This record gives sequence, C-alpha cells and structure tokens, in this order.
Amino acid sequence: MRYIFLLLVGCASPLLAQERDLDYFIKTAISNTPTFRDLRNQTAMNRQDSLLIRANLKPQLVAGTAANIAPTTKNGFGYDIAISNGGFLTTLLGVSKPIYVPKQNLESQFNSLAVQNKTLQNTARLTEQDIRRNIGSQYIIAYSTNQQLKFNKETLGLLQQQESILKRLTEQNIYRQTDYLAFLNSLRQQETAVQQLEVQYRNDLATLNYLCGLRDTSVVALAAPALVLPALAPVENTVFYRKYTIDSLQIQAADQLIDNPYRPTLSAFADAGFNSSFFSQGWKNFGFSVGVGATLIIYDGKQRQLRHAKTVLQENTRQGYLSFFLQQYQQEIAQARLQLAALDRLDNSVMAQLQNIRLLIEANGRLLRTGDARVIDYLIAIGNLLNAQNQLALNQTSRLQILNQLNFRNAPE
Repeated sequence: MRYIFLLLVGCASPLLAQERDLDYFIKTAISNTPTFRDLRNQTAMNRQDSLLIRANLKPQLVAGTAANIAPTTKNGFGYDIAISNGGFLTTLLGVSKPIYVPKQNLESQFNSLAVQNKTLQNTARLTEQDIRRNIGSQYIIAYSTNQQLKFNKETLGLLQQQESILKRLTEQNIYRQTDYLAFLNSLRQQETAVQQLEVQYRNDLATLNYLCGLRDTSVVALAAPALVLPALAPVENTVFYRKYTIDSLQIQAADQLIDNPYRPTLSAFADAGFNSSFFSQGWKNFGFSVGVGATLIIYDGKQRQLRHAKTVLQENTRQGYLSFFLQQYQQEIAQARLQLAALDRLDNSVMAQLQNIRLLIEANGRLLRTGDARVIDYLIAIGNLLNAQNQLALNQTSRLQILNQLNFRNAPE
C-alpha cells in the first residue's frame, strides 16, 4: 500500500503546478537587485560627509617632530649658518580651529548634501520603476506564450477526438485514404506546434527567472497579470518629472558653492613644545606661540563669474531636456489611448468570428462522424479557430504591454 500511495502522489504532482503572479517576480527582482544597496550606502556616505563638515569646525590637534643638521667645515664647506642655523630640532603640539566661517558656506554645503540625498531617493524610485516595467514585460511575454499553448492544446484535443472516428470511417470506405492522411498530417503538425510552444514557454520562464535573479528551472503556471488602465496623475506629480526638478536643485546648489571661497574666513592656531637650532642654550628653547589667520580672495581673473555662467548654461540645457520629455510624454499617452481603443474594436470583431467558427466546427464535427462532411472543410474550420485564438492572444499581449508601460509612466513621486 505504501508504494501504491507514493506512486499516486508522484503521478498527481505534475497536476499541482505551482502558480506565481507578477507581484511575486517583481518583489523578488527588487530584493535581489544590488543597486538598492548601493544607493543606501551612498546615502549613508552623505551622512558621513555631513558629520565631516561639522568635524572640520572643531579644534584640530596635531603633533609633529623634525630634526635637521647642516654641518660646516673649517675650510668653508657647508651652508651659510645664517640660513641653516647649523641644524634644528622641533617637537611641537599644535592646535587650530576656525573661529569664523560664514553661515552661508555651511548652509550651501549641507544643502548640497540634502539635494544629493533627494537624487539618490529619486534614483531608487526610477530603478524600481524600471524593474517593474522590465519584469512586467517579460512576464507578459511568458504568460502570452502559455495562453497560446493552451489554445493550441485545445485545438489538438479537437483533432484527437475526431482522429479515431475518421480512421474507422476510412476503414469502412466512407472517407478516402487521402482524406484521412491529410487529417493525420494536420494532427501531427498541431502536435509539433504544441511541443514548440512548450519549449518556448520554458525559455520565457527561464528569461523571467534570470531577470529576477532566481535560480529556478521548474515550470510553473503564471496568473493573469493584474494590470488595469491607471487614472493618470498630472505629469508634474510623477517620479520622472521630479528628476528634472531635482536636477534644477542640483544646479542651484552647485551655484551656491561657487561663492564659498570668496567669503572671508578667520581661524586661530597655537603650538607649544621644543623648537631649537642649538645655536646657544638649546635646553632653554621650550615655548609656545599663538596666532590668527584670515583668507579673502580679492581677484582671481573673473573665475567666479565664469563658473556662474557655466551653471546658467546647465540650467538652459536642463530646460531643453524637460521640454522634450513633456512633448514625448504627452505623445506617448495619447498614442497608448488610441492603441487601446483600436484593440478593443479588433477584439469585438475577432470574438464575433470566433463564435461563428466554433458553431461551424461543432456542426462539421457531427457531420464528420456520419460521413456527411468534407475533411478539408473541417480542417479549414480548425485552422480558422486557431488563427482567431492566436489573434486574441496577440491582442491581449499588446494590451497588457501598453498597460504595463502606462503604469510605468504613472509612477508617483
């Protein structure tokens, strides 16, 4: 009994094919894509850069030592003692600290980092949308192949149902041998088409798994993609438009940073330790020093103006790209709506044909069993059925791909 049970389970397992949906593959691809970890690390590095800016405002303590000797001889060989002092030994502990940094300098640096973080966040959203579109597109391809496989299996089933009947009627000389051979040839061609679609479905699934970073060679069923026509938001509220908004903020932040070196800064410094040339009483040369320093650029050949002029050109370029994007976006949306309307009309026409074809196949099938139908008429009807079903599958593929693209474009910021 145990072996019979295992045999039944083994025979039943192919019928329990696991079904996966589009959401499963999208989540898997997002989880496996290293880009998101990279972007998170870049955001963390920006936080470190912010801490570095604050750290530069704190006192900097540095210890250093240096020794030098410049020997001279009685015959005059050696450096001038007035210049070299004959040598020196320095061991100092120094401290320095900015005591005045313009507020605008700090604000511009922190603002630049904040804009970089916005760029990284938007890049993450754009990357996610690219994944959703690419995975969705391949999922639709695999799903459509599976639908065609089902249609062709249905057609094959119709031919197989009639094969034994036609063979018996041929043996009774009701149908000619050539009719039976023509029918048998169509049956074999349909078997080959089913086998080819099975191979294609495996390849489409393998490509889908590859894009998701999945190591899986099993054949699973795919649920119908849950894609609907989205209520399109204003383009200004999409993640794609936000990219151009952030680009503008980046240009403004870069323009603000240009002015930082041209504002005065003040710093204080001090050191203490041993500093001696040993020219006389070197053991007494312990001491300290203090001082202040200021920097202010007076003239640099108009570099400041030239750099500001570059940012004006960058903003002009950005506006050109934004204008082109808006034109393409509106054209893409309008074209998608026209295509969807055309597919709806085509579907209605094909569905009407399909209804008539099924009635014709059913009638010819009854007549074929009694020897009152021509085999060629039945095969023509079967061919028309297959063509209509494949046309519906192609229409469905086109519609799903358009919806996938519209959902991609409609991503909120």
